[in-house]
Amino acid sequence: MARRRLLLLLKPFDVYPVAQSDCLSRITNPQILHYLENRQKVHKDAINFCQNILRQKPVEWKPTVRSNLSEPIRDVDLVVTVGGDGTLLQGSHFIDDSVPVLGVNSDPTQPEEVLDNILESQANPSKLTRISIHVNSEVLPTYALNDILTSHPCPAALSRLSFKIKKNDQPCSLLVHSRSSGPRVSTAAGSTAAMLSAGGFPMPILSQDLQYMVREPISPGNASSLMHGLIKSHQSMEATWLSKEGVI
Repeated sequence: MARRRLLLLLKPFDVYPVAQSDCLSRITNPQILHYLENRQKVHKDAINFCQNILRQKPVEWKPTVRSNLSEPIRDVDLVVTVGGDGTLLQGSHFIDDSVPVLGVNSDPTQPEEVLDNILESQANPSKLTRISIHVNSEVLPTYALNDILTSHPCPAALSRLSFKIKKNDQPCSLLVHSRSSGPRVSTAAGSTAAMLSAGGFPMPILSQDLQYMVREPISPGNASSLMHGLIKSHQSMEATWLSKEGVI
């Protein structure tokens, strides 16, 4: 039987400025220095913890730092990210639905041996929903795991757009015109992140629906109830950007 192949994707150590001598000279508060040294040690311990488990398993694996990713991740059976949300999200942008990903939070470290359970087939992965984005009918190569925000390059600036919810390419909601800070659309996994902070609601993690919210709408009037809602799994949102500049 072929050995399973695994990629260990790591948060870089240079995110902790204590590791850089030029930064040390600028940091004089001993409490800050102690905190940064402790965070770096915790992260290093989490990496060593995962590597020690992998060394005892019949798998082929290699470590790489997330900042070194430039090409899609292929030819592996599992990606294990060691870091925080940012490391997992960045890794998700380089994989398709054929490669499972396991996030190990290195700050704080978790005592449960989740990685060991996965490799011993004692735990099964959950299939999460991601967001597919089309711009002028052309699909983007990256699928959002948490959420997407469409806005002016300065996210707090005023933007104009219209949107409607569609089913089978036919409108199933009113056409909504909005002057706002732009719409945010989240998956179930992302519903407990920025969406929740903005007043949204947490969704069951395995839900295939999407949640949307128009940020800071100006005088929505009768359309106020349409500024926040769900896009069901068999539906899509079609938005028309009416401002000169915009980013996703």
